[in-house]
Amino acid sequence: MRTALDSSVILDVLTNDKKWADASQKSLIEAISLGSLVIGECVLAEITPALDSGDISTFLGEWGIQFLPTSQAAAVLAGEMYRTYLKRKGNAKRVLPDFLIGAHAQHHSDRLLARDRGYYRDYFSALVLIEPTL
Repeated sequence: MRTALDSSVILDVLTNDKKWADASQKSLIEAISLGSLVIGECVLAEITPALDSGDISTFLGEWGIQFLPTSQAAAVLAGEMYRTYLKRKGNAKRVLPDFLIGAHAQHHSDRLLARDRGYYRDYFSALVLIEPTL
Protein backbone atom coordinates (compact mmCIF):
# COMPACT_ATOMS: atom_id res chain seq x y z
CA MET A 1 0.00 0.00 0.00
CA ARG A 2 1.32 3.42 -0.93
CA THR A 3 0.52 6.32 1.41
CA ALA A 4 0.94 9.91 0.30
CA LEU A 5 1.78 12.37 3.06
CA ASP A 6 0.46 15.85 3.61
CA SER A 7 2.84 18.52 4.90
CA SER A 8 0.86 18.91 8.12
CA VAL A 9 1.70 15.42 9.38
CA ILE A 10 5.40 15.70 8.55
CA LEU A 11 5.66 19.18 10.05
CA ASP A 12 3.99 17.95 13.25
CA VAL A 13 6.92 15.56 13.69
CA LEU A 14 9.65 17.91 12.47
CA THR A 15 8.56 20.79 14.69
CA ASN A 16 7.56 18.56 17.62
CA ASP A 17 4.09 20.13 17.64
CA LYS A 18 2.78 19.99 21.22
CA LYS A 19 -0.69 18.84 20.22
CA TRP A 20 -0.09 16.67 17.15
CA ALA A 21 3.51 15.33 17.15
CA ASP A 22 2.80 12.03 18.93
CA ALA A 23 -0.37 11.28 16.96
CA SER A 24 1.27 12.14 13.63
CA GLN A 25 4.38 10.09 14.41
CA LYS A 26 2.22 7.11 15.38
CA SER A 27 0.26 7.46 12.12
CA LEU A 28 3.48 7.66 10.09
CA ILE A 29 4.84 4.51 11.75
CA GLU A 30 1.58 2.69 11.05
CA ALA A 31 1.63 3.81 7.41
CA ILE A 32 5.23 2.60 7.03
CA SER A 33 4.21 -0.82 8.35
CA LEU A 34 1.60 -1.08 5.58
CA GLY A 35 3.81 -0.06 2.65
CA SER A 36 5.62 2.87 1.14
CA LEU A 37 5.41 6.62 1.81
CA VAL A 38 5.46 9.24 -0.95
CA ILE A 39 5.43 13.01 -1.29
CA GLY A 40 5.22 15.34 -4.27
CA GLU A 41 6.65 18.74 -5.06
CA CYS A 42 4.34 20.79 -2.86
CA VAL A 43 4.96 18.76 0.27
CA LEU A 44 8.71 18.75 -0.31
CA ALA A 45 8.67 22.53 -0.73
CA GLU A 46 6.51 23.06 2.36
CA ILE A 47 8.68 20.93 4.67
CA THR A 48 12.01 22.26 3.40
CA PRO A 49 12.03 25.42 5.60
CA ALA A 50 11.79 23.20 8.70
CA LEU A 51 15.04 21.43 7.80
CA ASP A 52 18.57 22.44 6.93
CA SER A 53 19.19 21.74 3.25
CA GLY A 54 21.48 18.79 4.00
CA ASP A 55 18.95 17.29 6.38
CA ILE A 56 16.21 16.91 3.77
CA SER A 57 17.68 13.81 2.15
CA THR A 58 18.58 12.39 5.55
CA PHE A 59 15.06 12.92 6.90
CA LEU A 60 13.41 11.42 3.83
CA GLY A 61 15.79 8.46 3.94
CA GLU A 62 15.32 7.80 7.65
CA TRP A 63 11.55 7.72 7.25
CA GLY A 64 11.66 5.87 3.93
CA ILE A 65 9.78 8.68 2.19
CA GLN A 66 10.06 8.62 -1.59
CA PHE A 67 9.81 11.80 -3.67
CA LEU A 68 7.45 11.07 -6.55
CA PRO A 69 6.96 13.91 -9.05
CA THR A 70 3.41 14.60 -10.10
CA SER A 71 1.88 13.76 -13.45
CA GLN A 72 0.07 15.94 -15.93
CA ALA A 73 -3.19 14.20 -15.05
CA ALA A 74 -2.76 15.03 -11.36
CA ALA A 75 -1.91 18.66 -12.13
CA VAL A 76 -4.99 18.98 -14.33
CA LEU A 77 -7.18 17.43 -11.61
CA ALA A 78 -5.79 19.93 -9.10
CA GLY A 79 -6.66 22.78 -11.46
CA GLU A 80 -10.17 21.45 -12.02
CA MET A 81 -10.82 21.13 -8.28
CA TYR A 82 -9.38 24.59 -7.71
CA ARG A 83 -11.72 25.97 -10.39
CA THR A 84 -14.63 24.33 -8.56
CA TYR A 85 -13.45 25.89 -5.30
CA LEU A 86 -13.23 29.35 -6.86
CA LYS A 87 -16.73 29.02 -8.34
CA ARG A 88 -18.14 27.98 -4.96
CA LYS A 89 -16.31 30.55 -2.83
CA GLY A 90 -15.82 33.40 -5.25
CA ASN A 91 -12.25 34.17 -4.12
CA ALA A 92 -8.86 32.54 -3.70
CA LYS A 93 -8.60 32.17 0.09
CA ARG A 94 -7.27 28.61 -0.08
CA VAL A 95 -3.93 28.27 -1.77
CA LEU A 96 -3.45 26.03 -4.78
CA PRO A 97 -0.85 23.71 -3.12
CA ASP A 98 -3.58 21.99 -1.08
CA PHE A 99 -5.28 20.98 -4.31
CA LEU A 100 -1.99 19.84 -5.84
CA ILE A 101 -1.31 17.65 -2.78
CA GLY A 102 -4.78 16.08 -2.94
CA ALA A 103 -4.59 15.42 -6.68
CA HIS A 104 -1.06 14.00 -6.35
CA ALA A 105 -2.28 11.63 -3.66
CA GLN A 106 -5.32 10.56 -5.66
CA HIS A 107 -3.24 9.78 -8.75
CA HIS A 108 -0.03 8.42 -7.21
CA SER A 109 -1.02 6.58 -4.04
CA ASP A 110 -3.65 4.44 -2.41
CA ARG A 111 -4.43 6.95 0.33
CA LEU A 112 -3.44 10.25 1.95
CA LEU A 113 -2.29 10.74 5.54
CA ALA A 114 -3.32 14.28 6.51
CA ARG A 115 -4.97 16.42 9.13
CA ASP A 116 -7.94 17.25 6.93
CA ARG A 117 -9.84 20.45 7.50
CA GLY A 118 -12.62 19.33 5.18
CA TYR A 119 -11.31 20.22 1.74
CA TYR A 120 -9.73 16.85 0.91
CA ARG A 121 -12.99 15.04 1.62
CA ASP A 122 -14.98 17.72 -0.18
CA TYR A 123 -12.90 18.07 -3.33
CA PHE A 124 -11.29 14.62 -3.56
CA SER A 125 -14.11 12.27 -2.62
CA ALA A 126 -12.42 9.32 -4.37
CA LEU A 127 -9.36 9.74 -2.16
CA VAL A 128 -8.98 7.47 0.85
CA LEU A 129 -8.07 9.76 3.73
CA ILE A 130 -6.29 8.67 6.92
CA GLU A 131 -6.07 11.14 9.80
CA PRO A 132 -3.93 11.10 12.94
CA THR A 133 -6.07 10.80 16.05
CA LEU A 134 -5.35 12.39 19.39
